[in-house]
Amino acid sequence: MPYIAPEVITEAKKMDLFTYLQNYEPQELVHFSGGVYCTRTHDSLKISNGKWCWHSRGIGGKSALDYLIKVNGLNFIEAVERITGQTAAAPPVFSSKQKKQKPKADFALPPASRSATRMVNYLNGRGIDYDIISFCISTKRLYANRPYQNAVFVGLDEKGMPRYAALRGEGFMGEAEGSDKHYSFCIPAETKSDTLQLFESPIDLLSYATLLKLHRQNWQKDNLLSLSGVYQPKEKAEETTTPAALERFLQNNPNIKKIVLRFDNDETGRLAEQTIKAVLPDSYEIISKPPPTGKDYNDYLCDRLNLSQTQDKERSYAR
Repeated sequence: MPYIAPEVITEAKKMDLFTYLQNYEPQELVHFSGGVYCTRTHDSLKISNGKWCWHSRGIGGKSALDYLIKVNGLNFIEAVERITGQTAAAPPVFSSKQKKQKPKADFALPPASRSATRMVNYLNGRGIDYDIISFCISTKRLYANRPYQNAVFVGLDEKGMPRYAALRGEGFMGEAEGSDKHYSFCIPAETKSDTLQLFESPIDLLSYATLLKLHRQNWQKDNLLSLSGVYQPKEKAEETTTPAALERFLQNNPNIKKIVLRFDNDETGRLAEQTIKAVLPDSYEIISKPPPTGKDYNDYLCDRLNLSQTQDKERSYAR
């Protein structure tokens, strides 16, 4: 077996995939959106923030070495020799395009109120089922802030730590400072599901869950994710990126095969649907299912329950 010095192996492991492809296989590197790239051979293999993930196979890594072994099928020695041979012939030029995104600092949840009565009444007044509200409170996805008792919809990361908070109340809508939109309000499926139901707002998400419960269906069967506001594509198509929350969810859940878009019944909602269908790989089955009646799913729920339509409506805010 050929001998390769340990220091050579260490250097080979330092090479990230983006730098390797950019320098030595530029024909394979395809810009996907924003700071995300894919390969020409495998459009479901995404490269971003110094990492890569082959979604259709459920594998990933950081280095070019991982890629050459796991994707191209080289053995360890061959992969190291490929990298060292390339770098010896032409030292790599590192690009600033793949700088890691700096996480937002100083995020803190708004102070919690001792009482949630006003918040619960507000949500139930919009048709949201009490049991679903209770579930969200018990799983620390929802609480009332102090002193206003607005609803605080919490986005959790993979370790269950709060990373995002959207606030909603009578005539009020906002976000906690420092919120990371990659971790928007979400209710994962009770058991593993290959389907993601996607919404513009947490209240639309909970309205859809309530509608399922009204029809005696399991509202926790599929993954439910809110974008926490309307998705607004960039004016230039090449600058349009996948919504942050959707991008993170798909990266962490490579088993997802179907995405159901349950956006508002308006021009903005239709544009968001078309754009998401354009930026996501063809490997996903993407279905548009706006509410049968009303502007959004909360409208539709209120219609079904014959609730007054005088309550204030969701206002879109830029993501």
